[in-house]
Amino acid sequence: MSESGPIHLIIITGMSGAGKTVAIQSLEDIGFFCVDNLPPVFLPTFVDLMIQSGGKINKVALVIDLRGREFFENLSEALKALDKLEGIRYQILFLDADDKTLLRRYKETRRRHPLSSNSSPIEGIILERKLLEELKGKASDLIDTSALKPSQLREKIIARFGEIEKNRLFIYVVSFGFKYGIPIDADLVFDVRFLANPHYVDSLRPQTGLDQPVYEYVMKWSETQEFITKLTDFLHFLVPKYQKEGKSQLVIAIGCTGGKHRSVAIAEYIAHSLEKDWNVSVQHRDIEKDR
Repeated sequence: MSESGPIHLIIITGMSGAGKTVAIQSLEDIGFFCVDNLPPVFLPTFVDLMIQSGGKINKVALVIDLRGREFFENLSEALKALDKLEGIRYQILFLDADDKTLLRRYKETRRRHPLSSNSSPIEGIILERKLLEELKGKASDLIDTSALKPSQLREKIIARFGEIEKNRLFIYVVSFGFKYGIPIDADLVFDVRFLANPHYVDSLRPQTGLDQPVYEYVMKWSETQEFITKLTDFLHFLVPKYQKEGKSQLVIAIGCTGGKHRSVAIAEYIAHSLEKDWNVSVQHRDIEKDR
């Protein structure tokens, strides 16, 4: 074990084009020693060097992806070796995005997908998603970058890992529209489509849940008040259980039809109720899509 305490190791992986370069650059900016595209077979040796540094290297981020696919099958064995080491706290950060977004990014950059060879990028994306399915299930942190700009991903990475030594649980409350799909990184999903819909009030339709008239409309019903009382009570019971089990990130998704009115208002309320006791960030994924 290093003299300055346990070594924090973040293994960054995920879909090609999902933002791993932005993630590792962001971690480097907040003091992590970073290595891009480390073959998994070298992971135990690299960790030994970290331990032997005597505390000089105690915050490390590694990118391991399918550019080293000939070594990728060794990752499972390497992780088992890490589990046996004292003084190492590692976590897997998996970056993902939906197929449509990944395909658009490849077209914009004119890059070839590492698994597509002579085939189309979408075939490479489908193959990569299949190969990474098991690893995704092992991830302690999952970030969906489909709706995130590079600057927003950077902010999210810094917010999550900037104070890693405190070992705090970070909560992300996300509003979304069911017609655009459920966020792929959601841990808890709550459907608020049963609430009164401001969309059918002409004066409220162009506004969003961030506007006071819409917020007040959503909140004024007794059904809404009963729901948010029970939901906040449930979350205040549940969140400490997640932290006790070692979870470092919790994504709470609130959905309505279009992600513009009801889900936004409820997400704002939930985020505000949790931020008194937890580190909370709120995002409204689909708020601009119908405008």
